[in-house]
Amino acid sequence: MSDFFEADDGAKLAYSDEGTGLPVLCLAGLSRNMADFDYVAPYLDGCRMIRMDYRGRGQSDYTGLASYTVPREAQDAVQLLDHLGLEKAAVLGTSRGGLIGLFMAATAHDRMSGLCLNDVGPVVEQTGLERIFEYIGRNPNARSYEELTAKLPAASPGFANVPEGRWIQDAERHYYETPDGLKIKYDPTLRESFIAAFEGDAPDLWPLWQATQGFPVALLRGANSDLLSPETAAEMRRQRPDLIFAEVPDRAHIPWLDESESRKVISDWIAAVKEAG
Repeated sequence: MSDFFEADDGAKLAYSDEGTGLPVLCLAGLSRNMADFDYVAPYLDGCRMIRMDYRGRGQSDYTGLASYTVPREAQDAVQLLDHLGLEKAAVLGTSRGGLIGLFMAATAHDRMSGLCLNDVGPVVEQTGLERIFEYIGRNPNARSYEELTAKLPAASPGFANVPEGRWIQDAERHYYETPDGLKIKYDPTLRESFIAAFEGDAPDLWPLWQATQGFPVALLRGANSDLLSPETAAEMRRQRPDLIFAEVPDRAHIPWLDESESRKVISDWIAAVKEAG
């Protein structure tokens, strides 16, 4: 069951707070919601798992395209920590959530005890962005979960050895089934905000990665990812030789985080955060 807190602009944002132990703030992908972390949740024993729906996603208020930005979402994440009375949290960020985590490292470093990135880094490949441009803000061309499930394997190149039932689980988590077909669980105007963010020259995000110095970091890369290149991952490792890293075979963008490689990296990262104190 979700709770709600009020951001400083009055937006009501949904979150969940489960378990005890190390606070781990789980930040979802661009158009996703708290359900992004359902698959990894059973493996976060000994952690206080905190999730949130960004504004315009899931159960949170739709506040308009101008507010659907990484800086605003990072501000909301910090305000959630304030609401919960938490001085610090380790951040597990999937795709967009990882970019928010990087921004937090640069702007709210003292509120973080660690950062684990799921298939994202300081360079976002154009090929991956163009693939996202094709679907973001649009309802899928399917009338039921079953119809979409039949289409997802062909629409998801780079994925193999997918757990049985995973595609329909994903469909149910990220779309509403209505008499008029499946509908997205987020504000369609997110499309305009996302496209505007990547117009013009790409910003230099390497300083955000360098801002992670001082706490444990980890990186997962889908071996077939079109968003995070092997070259970017290699440079991240060069700059942070202590980076806890693995490539996840048979995964493109993004791993589901319950793969054995993902679980090992997350477990090692949590241990490192706890040891760092």
